[in-house]
Amino acid sequence: MIALDAATVLLQWAVGGLAFLWVTTRRREVGIGYGWLMRGTYGLMALLALGIGLRFGDAVPVRDASAALVVVATTVALVVSVQRRRAGVAGQRQLAESRSARVAAMTGIERAAEEKDADTPEFPPVLDLVAPVIGIVGLVAGGIAAGEPVALSVARIVVGAAFLGAVSDAMLLGHWYLVQPGLARSPLLELIRWTGWIWPVHLAVFLWPTGMISALTGDIDDGYGGLLGWFWAACAITTGGLVVVTLAALRERQYSAVMAATGLLYLAILTAFGQDLVARAILAP
Repeated sequence: MIALDAATVLLQWAVGGLAFLWVTTRRREVGIGYGWLMRGTYGLMALLALGIGLRFGDAVPVRDASAALVVVATTVALVVSVQRRRAGVAGQRQLAESRSARVAAMTGIERAAEEKDADTPEFPPVLDLVAPVIGIVGLVAGGIAAGEPVALSVARIVVGAAFLGAVSDAMLLGHWYLVQPGLARSPLLELIRWTGWIWPVHLAVFLWPTGMISALTGDIDDGYGGLLGWFWAACAITTGGLVVVTLAALRERQYSAVMAATGLLYLAILTAFGQDLVARAILAP
């Protein structure tokens, strides 16, 4: 059986979130403040993972060292982003300029262009890749320490990191549209599609023996007469359904569709965590 460790879960969430932050920032469309929010949030999670790993449970030195380096890498990326804030974001600036030109052509009202420091280079999105690459090493170490079968343990942690990261970033990006209402929907659609692609893989690694099928058949006692096993099944089915419904909502052209999608993602993040953490709790020795 595979053990459940809070430090590994927190590092898993942080690494997945930081990986999908790069998926978004590489597009150079979302405002620079979004990166500040995400790096601060996930950097704090990695710091909590380090603190819990050092203070509680069995020692996993490679995982804890990885968590420390994730904190450092995330902090460096955040500092560089703040230092280069006056350079702005190319895609965001180009969109604003094109829309201002269109309004000026229709109304004759010209809007002053956003100031840009030509001497300051933009934030390089590749910096957002450093922390998750380092973090994967820690996740593998956490998976090995969690118990046998090792390959399945590592797969569940790495796939879980991607799953939780994608759905968390999608929900947070949905809220960012309140700050940047002119943002195109493509960055949000990309994260939701990633969630949908990872969902069946996540389901498969937790069904793989010894997995949730044993809990549903009663071979593994969940301590609640099988109730938790069926709760997990409901979470898994609902998460997949919410991904489909959210994509359908974003086909509507009205701006309110983005807010509706964000509300659906609120539910999806709850059911996704149920799909991941409830299974880990049931399958833990």
